[in-house]
Amino acid sequence: MGESFAFLAAFSFGCANVMVKKGTKPNSIDNGTFLSILITFFLAGVIALGRGMVKGWVIFTAEGIGWFVIAGILTAFIGRILLFKSIQHLGSVRASAIKRLNPLFAVLIGIFFLHESLNTWSILGIIFIFGSSVVLMYESFIVAKKNNKNVHASKQAKAGDGWFIRLKTIASFSYVYGVISAFAYAIGYVVRKEGLDEMPDPYVGTMVGALVGILVFLILSLFQKRYRQSIQSTFSSFQKWLFGAGIATSMGQILYFAALSQSGVSQVAVIASTDVIFTLFLSSLVFKTHEGITKTVIYASITAMVGAGLIALG
Repeated sequence: MGESFAFLAAFSFGCANVMVKKGTKPNSIDNGTFLSILITFFLAGVIALGRGMVKGWVIFTAEGIGWFVIAGILTAFIGRILLFKSIQHLGSVRASAIKRLNPLFAVLIGIFFLHESLNTWSILGIIFIFGSSVVLMYESFIVAKKNNKNVHASKQAKAGDGWFIRLKTIASFSYVYGVISAFAYAIGYVVRKEGLDEMPDPYVGTMVGALVGILVFLILSLFQKRYRQSIQSTFSSFQKWLFGAGIATSMGQILYFAALSQSGVSQVAVIASTDVIFTLFLSSLVFKTHEGITKTVIYASITAMVGAGLIALG
């Protein structure tokens, strides 16, 4: 059953990735992050309430809640905001491939802070994931360089230069967004594991984390205009793709932790890494997001997935 949950989680994450891209443009004010956090809080809360009424309530402790709060800041807020930004500007497939840095960072955290050992499988996995990420970034810079030459060669070079530099800057930052997001998720999962050891209820943990994400979002909206605009957009207009992305993201997260409760971490990690393939398939054949997927992107995505699997085997 755990393996089935993991596959469903990977499929849900793949759907979410593509729907975010489908529902946004690089200049969109709202990319659905706040809406997705709200949906996660609602769904996890309903499941936690139903589970508590049927099977009994988990014992709440200050330490457990504390771990879930920290995990919420890292995953429900920082990780998700930057992931959605990365998808918005890079596209679902490239962003999903960069997200595979998550297990790489998890291994590095284990080595440097938890004093875990590094084996051959983990080393190979690190090489695969790091290599695929470098290749994707290199391809983007090569494309940008070619575009730069085309811009300067055109008669309207002066009018286009500003736009080109702006787009190039956005693309560069989008990879940074993806890397930081993966790092935040990696730390967040370690922290959440500590919380689950103290309070073994993944649904309560998810609900608390989402609530923290909502509160941080609301606090920042007092100082940042873009957060206020995102909140206003969430309640003033219904955007079907972003709503679908919120549902899919929430279900993916819930299913992922349900899988962990029934299967080993390695098995779940290997299966969940197939979200790259689901994203690639859904983007090109089902939703047709027209992301300009090249052979390099396909090979890099598969390589990143294999790398995640090797780390999990290690």
